[in-house]
Amino acid sequence: MMKTAFGNSACLIICWFCLLFSFSFLQAQEQKKISDIEKIYLHTDRSTYCVGEDLWYKAYDVRAYNNILFDRSNLLYVELINSESRIIARNKTNIEMGLGYGDFQLTDSLGVKPGKYQLRAYTNWDRNFGEDFVFKKEIEILDVFEMHSKTPAAVKTTPVKKTAATPDKPLINENEFQIDFFPEGGSLLENTASIVGFKAVDSGGNPIEVNGEIYDSANDLIGNFQSVHDGMGKFQMIPLEGKNYYAKIKTANGLSMKKDLPQATKLGYLLSYRNVKGRNFVTISTNQSTLTQNPSAALQVQCTARGISYLETTQTMSELSLSFELPKDKTPEGISQITIFDATNKPQSERLVYIEKESDLLVQLIADKVIYTPNEKATISVSSKSKEGAVKSASYSMSVTDMNGVLDEKEYESNICSYFLMEADIRGKVNRPAYYFDTNNPKRLEHLDNLLLTQGWRDFVWKNLAITNDDTFFKVEKGITISGRVKQLFANKPLENSYVSLALMNKKRRNFFSVKPDSVGIFKFENMMFSGKTNMFLTSVNEKGKFRGEIILDTLEQAPILTSFKNESFFWSGNTRLIAENIFKKNVAFGVKPENILNEVNITAKKKVTSKSYFGLPENSYVSDEDVKTFTNIYDLITQKIPGVINDGDSVRFLRNQATPLFVLNGFQVTKSEIDVIQPQDVERIDVIRGMQATMFFGEEAADGLIAIYIKPNAANRSKERSYAIKQELDGYYIERVFYNPTPEQVQLDLDNKLSVRNTLYWNPYVHPDKQGNATVSYYNTKAETKVKVNLQGMTAGGVPVFKNVFYSIKK
Repeated sequence: MMKTAFGNSACLIICWFCLLFSFSFLQAQEQKKISDIEKIYLHTDRSTYCVGEDLWYKAYDVRAYNNILFDRSNLLYVELINSESRIIARNKTNIEMGLGYGDFQLTDSLGVKPGKYQLRAYTNWDRNFGEDFVFKKEIEILDVFEMHSKTPAAVKTTPVKKTAATPDKPLINENEFQIDFFPEGGSLLENTASIVGFKAVDSGGNPIEVNGEIYDSANDLIGNFQSVHDGMGKFQMIPLEGKNYYAKIKTANGLSMKKDLPQATKLGYLLSYRNVKGRNFVTISTNQSTLTQNPSAALQVQCTARGISYLETTQTMSELSLSFELPKDKTPEGISQITIFDATNKPQSERLVYIEKESDLLVQLIADKVIYTPNEKATISVSSKSKEGAVKSASYSMSVTDMNGVLDEKEYESNICSYFLMEADIRGKVNRPAYYFDTNNPKRLEHLDNLLLTQGWRDFVWKNLAITNDDTFFKVEKGITISGRVKQLFANKPLENSYVSLALMNKKRRNFFSVKPDSVGIFKFENMMFSGKTNMFLTSVNEKGKFRGEIILDTLEQAPILTSFKNESFFWSGNTRLIAENIFKKNVAFGVKPENILNEVNITAKKKVTSKSYFGLPENSYVSDEDVKTFTNIYDLITQKIPGVINDGDSVRFLRNQATPLFVLNGFQVTKSEIDVIQPQDVERIDVIRGMQATMFFGEEAADGLIAIYIKPNAANRSKERSYAIKQELDGYYIERVFYNPTPEQVQLDLDNKLSVRNTLYWNPYVHPDKQGNATVSYYNTKAETKVKVNLQGMTAGGVPVFKNVFYSIKK
């Protein structure tokens, strides 16, 4: 998937290093192994929604080391967390071959209110490795009608105490902004040229542009600096022995500050990195004092990427500096960590670098027009090939959205490229992360290097990863597991020769399973695949088929990861207010009313709620009525209210059957003695199930039919819980919905015209190129005149993340 550029004109010393390192690389690959860790990314159709809308997502699960789609877990937890750090919705998303999709309905029934939310996704397996492998994304949910009715809140400002400026004492505003300095490699070294990165932010953590001057302890000016992007930049200096240094910093709006630079160490080694015309050079430097004390120091160089060491070698430091080139054909794309250790294995210097490789992948995203008329059909073509024309297999997802007044086509929010190649490997929130992956920006790699100098995570999580094995606490989930133990009722001994039966029933499917517990009574139904709300029935029987024993059920699923998302007081950004105002005007123009506003309803009576049948469509049914009070026992009630049932002395039977039917109480098979004590007034419903439908559920025991009795929840004589049977409602896999792609005729039929002004025009989680590497999708535009963004994201079979945008307009 990649082409590599390895220069033929390298100097002899670099060639020698590369030959030496090639052996070290192979040795490192053979010796180093890391657990199979998953990384998750969610592509959502948008980042800003209105109350009542749908949020659509596509999940990509990759192997953390190489970003190739990973078929390990089949269950992904996707959660929506509100500003109070509470999970208000949770989907169990099915992922196959590393791919899955789902949605959330952002309705009032979920407790959705306007504000900022966090979307979170993780597998059970990745809980072994901490929160660094949990995908998180912030989204905004608006009430455009409410926002329009209120005037924008005034921006809060914090009073700042300012001191008078003097020639040797600049104006200091400590609460207004902050600047930090980061020597390359970790520290300054006396008498050694060093690069120093810096980053400036305001009191809210937002980047600000600054400039400044560097002075030594004698107040002599030795240099100046200026930020080049998002408050970040770098400068070079040589800290002299016995001197300290400080900086005078100014912001664009006139604020100023004085701050000391880190103090230089007397002995040590520095690591530096440079990219020269696409080639990556690493330099190790020291000073004369260190070289005098250690004239032939053995230094170990280790290069790792996502936890895998791909280059290790030991070098002898006999001069003030030595350099080598990273072999590009062996270096993975993305962030690498380069560390040097001394003879005692103590880290001396460390550097994060970003390695970009030339890709032969050429993905094209083309709209068949630049301007469409309202409601006109649009066709979008995708081509996934190499530059030479070879087909590149991939899975893509596509969202088409109304930009709602935002004219800037370069929003630079997080995408699949920035996340997998950068964001997932450094700590802290990156401002406009996609900026560093805009290939039209010639300065992006230089600015990305500044980011790694200042915000780079110098202690990768990979160093402290737990060793995983079969005893790891959080297991890989290939499906839903139901497990527990069967023991004797009045003893802690296993019930010998027992069997456990499991029935899973919902509106669409009924499945039955049976398993024999092991020698200590443990049973397990593994990797169950069922969707939506599902009724679980567990029963245990002895060797004679009688209901016996006590079932102790394990926890059906792990509790969610603790939440930490807090939405402190905030103000909507300018773009958010622009979007809200455009949506409001659009809704008003097309007669769309606010969501969740209902006319006043006067409740005059409570709706009667009855139990539903667990066993399909009954042959006959009786729902409790006023007559129930007139019957003295349950059998009289059955014979009088159920056609075809006759009294058979102390029980009942069907007219055409000689044997007593099977009795089922609230979904469980019971004995006649448990039916005898039921009072008619406690009955809520009675169903008759006969023939194949009865034997499908209970086998030959129901050959003479079954009578299912449901008693009222609060009945005084309700049967006590049976230890050999457990009934419980479970949440299965989320049943994903299909995005509704309306035609103009269907739009006309929509009474409130919501479809005419929908903010997501089209969503398709599975855009897969054919054997020729092409894919085509079509949909109808909305009625609104607007600018539209088509966003394609995805992953190739070779582990290359892809992000593409194309824009067009809708005009009359």
